[in-house]
Amino acid sequence: MGVLNREIRLQIMLKSAELKLVDNWRFLKRMPSRASAVRELLKRGLVAEGFEEAEEGAHSKDFGLSSEVARPKNRSRVN
Repeated sequence: MGVLNREIRLQIMLKSAELKLVDNWRFLKRMPSRASAVRELLKRGLVAEGFEEAEEGAHSKDFGLSSEVARPKNRSRVN
């Protein structure tokens, strides 16, 4: 295995349903690993047109990948 230039580890917690969404997308796109899939999804999210800005006081539990996870009610959209 080659030397990786990535020196920072990012740990996230997902629900089973969220991990299933990531894994399904990973296999559909033939990504070599979960880490590569998450990096690609982050890249796509960061270059997407517009983004939602979290309100002050928002909690981690307010954000998720699937519709099962409640979204904050008063989030403003920034373009």
